[in-house]
Amino acid sequence: MRESASSLIAERIFDTFATAGVLLVAGPLVVMVFIASARPPVRRLYWRRLGGPIGGFASLFASALALWLLLHDDGGIRLTRILGPLQFVGLLAVLAVVLFTTVFGLTAVVLSVHYVFRTGDIHQVLPPVLSPLLAWLTLLLQAPDEAALAAPADVQSLFLYGAPLSISLLSGWELYRLRTRFDITVRRALGR
Repeated sequence: MRESASSLIAERIFDTFATAGVLLVAGPLVVMVFIASARPPVRRLYWRRLGGPIGGFASLFASALALWLLLHDDGGIRLTRILGPLQFVGLLAVLAVVLFTTVFGLTAVVLSVHYVFRTGDIHQVLPPVLSPLLAWLTLLLQAPDEAALAAPADVQSLFLYGAPLSISLLSGWELYRLRTRFDITVRRALGR
């Protein structure tokens, strides 16, 4: 409660980007292990369904690359100088692209984290399998803040382990529902 609203928002934005970064590294590894573990008939099907997750990765990469190219070393301004007398129009176009790419990139980060990079397009069991792994990896990578360290041990434990535990419980419940209502299991997903 000692933090200002702007620092709290900045912390949440950083957490979202950190989670997206963990997802960028761990997500493809888990998906590749999942596909490699599947039997050959379903493995081909999963390879064909990779379009959604690859699109999620590509949208993040494209927005970051476009922003970097336009903003790094005044790339957008150098680009508008090529236009000569139409520099003002070029500058407005570059500004519009930067604004669009920023909004698009932030939206892509939030949606990628929320939908776990559309791994549900490959198979329904992948998001509940991947989410707890990402939550625990994020916990390992994040340093606890000073306010949490000043709290009693029980409160520290709640703040540190509450989110990964709740995500793990919800993912377990989702896997249970998939098994009981739709007869979808990880074993069947792998064709075993």
